[in-house]
Amino acid sequence: MSLFDAARTRMIESQLRPSKIADRRILGAFASIRRELFVPEHLRHVAYIDEDLPLGGGRYLMEPMVAARLLQAAAVEPGDAALVVGAGTGYEAALISVLARSVVAVEEAPELARRARAALVEHAIPSVSVVEGPLAQGHRQRGPYDVILLGGAVAEVPVEISSQLAEEGRLVAVVRPGDTISRAILMTRIGGLLARRVIFDAAIPWLPGFAPRPAFVFC
Repeated sequence: MSLFDAARTRMIESQLRPSKIADRRILGAFASIRRELFVPEHLRHVAYIDEDLPLGGGRYLMEPMVAARLLQAAAVEPGDAALVVGAGTGYEAALISVLARSVVAVEEAPELARRARAALVEHAIPSVSVVEGPLAQGHRQRGPYDVILLGGAVAEVPVEISSQLAEEGRLVAVVRPGDTISRAILMTRIGGLLARRVIFDAAIPWLPGFAPRPAFVFC
């Protein structure tokens, strides 16, 4: 067993299982995807720690526990089509590829998109399509989607993205409106309407362009 294999096992046993990750398919996805391929080379030795890892340019790879709990809440099925908004270097998209039929990974930073494609090729994952474009627009061309994951915190979920959710689809995100507590939420589309519920408290870095706008202050 390599050092990375051992670290991956420790991540599952010390971070995921204690956080009530019981879905065997989720645990299997985290066991099979080599997280070290999706972080900068100088951080590969800490790829499996329980922290958000910097990818450069103010972007982060969310900590494994938060990603696992979001995916477990999304209840990804083998026939699902999924969308990842703010894919970064593609790690969450790679995890979902183990669970779903296809994944569209939207990333607006060209360097991150390049690194995502390289990592996915090295991992031999053909079912993820990396698309470069504005994150707030999602990717309507391949929608609607059964599962949508936002790869960073947002002040609110844009209507343009939630409207790409299929009937009975599930959207998971960490929402932090202003200076309040950030919470992971699950949105589901039922009968054409969106229902929303809080699933757990979580704190992860913002997606670019999704932070709340500063309030105007009168002097």
